[in-house]
Amino acid sequence: MAKLLSIFPEHIEGHKLVQAADIMKEGGVVIYPTDTIYAMGCSIMQPKAIERMAKIKGIRVDKAVFSLIVHDLGHITEYTRPMNNSVYKLMKRCLPGPFTFILEANSNIIRMMSSRRKTVGIRIPRNPVILGLAEKLGGPIVSTSLHADDEIAKFPTDPDEIFNQYNDKVDAVINGGYGNNEESTIIDCTGQEPVIVRQGKGIA
Repeated sequence: MAKLLSIFPEHIEGHKLVQAADIMKEGGVVIYPTDTIYAMGCSIMQPKAIERMAKIKGIRVDKAVFSLIVHDLGHITEYTRPMNNSVYKLMKRCLPGPFTFILEANSNIIRMMSSRRKTVGIRIPRNPVILGLAEKLGGPIVSTSLHADDEIAKFPTDPDEIFNQYNDKVDAVINGGYGNNEESTIIDCTGQEPVIVRQGKGIA
């Protein structure tokens, strides 16, 4: 049975963030709110947890398309190849915010995430709950969106329903209030010019 932690953006209880971060540090998987939709994640330092997330989603870990949530841009240099100055300025302008930036991954990502992908998505959501969790963790969160088994409602928004659905699959669910139902805007920065490959909540 997963722990249910109520942590609301308007009144963040630091000890609960520490509790969630400790669960991740010990190899646990946690569900949390973002500035777009609810997602689940784990510490990048826990490969077995990454494999477990892939199993929950019913995919092979080497085929998984997971993103990294970081607290600030200073954390990404260990995991991405150097970016040009215009991309860095764009990210600084848009983040924190509802964007995912696709950057070239370095060998650390391939090794730590058991991934064959040469790119990685980077997120800094404008949500103090997940930003606080990433800060308490002290490193990137490997993250993936939650999807609903519903053709009309693509994403679950009710934290109580999310808890009921995942309480036997994950280690903790953070109730941060009702979630949104619109994904982040994805900007591919691996070419000569940044390209929006999915228009979502973020307006660049």
